[in-house]
Amino acid sequence: MNTKPRIGARLWSALLLLGLAGQFAWTIENMYFNVFLYNTISTDPGYIAAMVAASAIVATLTTLLMGVVSDRCGKRKPFICGGYLLWGLSTMAFGMVTVENAAALFPAANAIAVAAFMVIALDCIMTFFGSTANDAAFNAYVTDVVDTSVRGKVESVLSILPLLSMLIIFGLFDGMTQAGQWRKFFFLFGIVVILTGIISLFVLKESDIQPEHKPFFSQLVYGFRPSVVAQHKALYLSLTAMCVFSIAVQVFFPYLIIYMQHYLQLDAYAIVLGVVLIVASLVSVIGGRWIDKVGKLRFAVPAALIMLAGLIAMFFVRQMLTVILAGMVMMSGYMLLTSALMAQIRDLTPPEKAGHFQGIRMVFSVMLPMIIGPAIGAQVIKGNAQTYVDLGQTKTVPTPEIFLAAAVVLLLTAIPLWLLSRNQQKQALKEEETVC
Repeated sequence: MNTKPRIGARLWSALLLLGLAGQFAWTIENMYFNVFLYNTISTDPGYIAAMVAASAIVATLTTLLMGVVSDRCGKRKPFICGGYLLWGLSTMAFGMVTVENAAALFPAANAIAVAAFMVIALDCIMTFFGSTANDAAFNAYVTDVVDTSVRGKVESVLSILPLLSMLIIFGLFDGMTQAGQWRKFFFLFGIVVILTGIISLFVLKESDIQPEHKPFFSQLVYGFRPSVVAQHKALYLSLTAMCVFSIAVQVFFPYLIIYMQHYLQLDAYAIVLGVVLIVASLVSVIGGRWIDKVGKLRFAVPAALIMLAGLIAMFFVRQMLTVILAGMVMMSGYMLLTSALMAQIRDLTPPEKAGHFQGIRMVFSVMLPMIIGPAIGAQVIKGNAQTYVDLGQTKTVPTPEIFLAAAVVLLLTAIPLWLLSRNQQKQALKEEETVC
C-alpha cells in the first residue's frame, strides 16, 4: 500500500497561484522600479541605491516581525490573503507617481527629488505588504502544509517560478515599459496580485499549527544571540558566504536593464534576458542533481568560478550574441551557486527554528547585500561618468566596470567557504575520535 503523502490538486493550485503572482510582483519590484525611476524621474544612481537599500531593510524587518506575529497567532491565511490584496493596491499606486504630480502636490519643493522620494517610500510600503504576505506567511505556510518527504519536489517547482515570472514579463509585457506605458503596466500586475488574494480566500486552507506563546522579544532576537551564533557556527558561515555572494550580485543586478538599454543600446534586451534565463534554468536543473552527490560545499567552489568567468566576460562583450553567451555563463554560475548555498543553509537550519531563521536568512541574503551592493555599483557608475544627452539633460549611464566590481566582491566568497571547509574537517575529526 502506498503511504507516501501526496499533494492534492487544490493545494498545488494554491501554491502555484500564490507563488507565481508573488514572483510577478517581486520581478517588477526588483527589476522594473529601478528602470521606472531612472527613465521617468531621475538618472542619479544614488536614488536607485537608496531605494534598493530601503526596501531590503523593510523586507527583512517585516519578515522577522510578521513571521513571529503569524507564529503567535497560529494562522497564516489572513496574512497571505490580506497581504496580497494590499500588495496589489500598492503596486498599482506606482502608476500615479510622476514629476508633474509631485510638482502639483509640493510646488515649493524640488519636483524631481520629491518624486524620487515618493517612489522610494511607496516601494517600502509595497515591500511591507509583499514581505508580510510572501516572505513571512506564504513561505511559512509551505513549510506547514508540505511534508518533508515531498518538500524537495515542491521546492524544485517553486524555485522555477521567479524565472517563469521574468520570462513572461520580459516576453509579453516589456514593450509596455519601453513605450512608456508605466501606469497601464503597474495597474495590470497590481490587479493580478489583487485577484490572487481574492481567489486565495476560497482556495487556501488554513494550516494546522499551534500558536506560539513564548515571549515576543525572546523569539525575535534568538538568532542574533552570540551563544546561538557560536552553537551554529557552520550555519552562520554559510549565511556569510551567501551574504558576500549576494552583495556581488547586487553590484550589477539593479542596473542590468539600464546598462543594456543605454550603454549597449540593445533594443531587444528582453530577448537577451529570455534566452539567458532559459539556458541558466536548464543548467540549474541539470547541475542541481549533482549537488547532493558531490557535496554542497564542494559544488559551491566550481559554481562560483563559473559565475566569476561570466562576470569577467560581461566586461568585454558588446554585441548581442556575445552578451547572450557571457550572460549564460554568468547566470548559470549564479543559479548553481545559489542552489548549493541555499541547500547548505537548509541542511544546517535547526528544524524547530525554521520559521525564525527565515528572518535571519533575509538579513544575510537580502538586507545587507541590497544595502552594500547597489551602493558599490552606484559609486562605480559615478566614478566612470559615462553620460549621454537626452532632450538637453545629461544622464549618467552604467558602464561595464560594474561587472568587474562584482567579480572582485565575488572573490571574497572564498574566505567563508575556506572557513567552512576547515570547520567541516574539524567536525569530521571529532566524529572519528568519538567513534575510536
